[in-house]
Amino acid sequence: MIIADILSNIGQLFLYDKSAPLIFSSGVFWLLFILFMPVYAAVKNRRWQMLLFVVAFSLYFYYKSSGIFFLLLIGTSLLDWSLSKVMVKLESKNARKLCVTISIIASLSILCYFKYANFFLSNLSVIVSHNFQPLDIILPVGISFYTFQSISYIVDVYKGRVAPTNTWLEYLFFLSFFPALVAGPIVRADYFLPQIKENHIPKRKEIYTGLWLIILGVIKKAIIADYIAQYNDLIFNSPGTYSGFETLMGVVGYTMQIYCDFSGYSDMAIGIALIMGFKLCANFDFPYKSKNLTEFWRRWHISLSSWLRDYVYIPLGGNRKGTLRTYINNFLTMLIGGLWHGANWKFVFWGAMHGAGLAVHKACRPFLDKLPSTFPVKAISWTITMTFVSMLWVFFRADSWTSSWQIISKIFTDFSISYFIPFVQVHTAWCIMMSVIIIAHALPRRFYDKMEKLFVNLRWWVKFLIFMIVVQLVIQFMSADVAPFIYFDF
Repeated sequence: MIIADILSNIGQLFLYDKSAPLIFSSGVFWLLFILFMPVYAAVKNRRWQMLLFVVAFSLYFYYKSSGIFFLLLIGTSLLDWSLSKVMVKLESKNARKLCVTISIIASLSILCYFKYANFFLSNLSVIVSHNFQPLDIILPVGISFYTFQSISYIVDVYKGRVAPTNTWLEYLFFLSFFPALVAGPIVRADYFLPQIKENHIPKRKEIYTGLWLIILGVIKKAIIADYIAQYNDLIFNSPGTYSGFETLMGVVGYTMQIYCDFSGYSDMAIGIALIMGFKLCANFDFPYKSKNLTEFWRRWHISLSSWLRDYVYIPLGGNRKGTLRTYINNFLTMLIGGLWHGANWKFVFWGAMHGAGLAVHKACRPFLDKLPSTFPVKAISWTITMTFVSMLWVFFRADSWTSSWQIISKIFTDFSISYFIPFVQVHTAWCIMMSVIIIAHALPRRFYDKMEKLFVNLRWWVKFLIFMIVVQLVIQFMSADVAPFIYFDF
């Protein structure tokens, strides 16, 4: 009986369970990764065996995260790679453009069907006054991320920035690389493909730096984000029920939660890749230090904002066609960025407001640049920026338009500072974690560089002790279920 149970549990590791997707903050993933690494180390010097092994593990990882849709990833990679190989052999510019067009249309058509079909149909039903029955569509995890990667690859090949990979296996490795597959960072071909050819063997410093990033990511996601989410969810699930002060704390809490959740995932992804000998681009740079919206988007989800700049904003004309056109291009780029996040008018509004905010900031630059760089000026700039960002996160998180406006209205019509002391007394752990995040943002970057260097140089048993303390904290603060990453929905 015991043997049968053991075999059954092992068998479950190879079957997709939509209620328990494989994610970085789960114990199952780390067990599999521990088993993965010795084999990976054994085949690392044999490039083709390494590529095949990592691709197989990546596809298994994606299957465990999104089920049968791993076949869609394989199909996308095969189409893109085939078109890229055909394209470089063509002399006609129009024929090469046709290859790019076919690839982009195919990728966007798949994305639009899974992500936006019900959105378009529901809006059409409103226009024609017809009862709408939504299609039974399951959104594949990470489709928005790898779609953008495939588009950047085919465009870069067309423009001569990169040469197509010699084999389909190399391209599939690039597109399916499991650390970045389901929630980024969005990997660019010109940055990552040379690393596949180099097949760099990670040094001791890189391995321990990767471990350091993983520990930071686990703290951010599995300890802080998942814990403070429990209170935030109460506010957003029952808008208008709590006082204005309590509601404001929920909004501030979600502002910190989404940062810790997403940047925590990025830290883990970058750390895992670094241990494997690959470098992924930085995705966050303390965005809540920003003193204006332009700075915020240089620090927040850097891989997406740079992708939108290079493949949407610049092709639209960037800042090369006059001031008014620059503002329009900014607005349209952020509008697309909002729609990328979700098929809902809330996300369109969120993107549009960020686009409008960027345009207003650029229009005010001549005046703002004349202001003295004093502490009061910086404090006011930061306060305005963070208020704008935090209020827009409400539309990002709330279930509906009505809920969003209820939450914002409650803050401004029913706010009393008298709730502060009772709130701290009841939610002490929540307040401590929020304070940790705020202090962490206030510390200079050189502090983190010193901490990273200190960790790398520690004895192995001290590193192990730190890791075990983090694991114990995760167990102490974890909720009943492993919470999925917020950006899995995008």
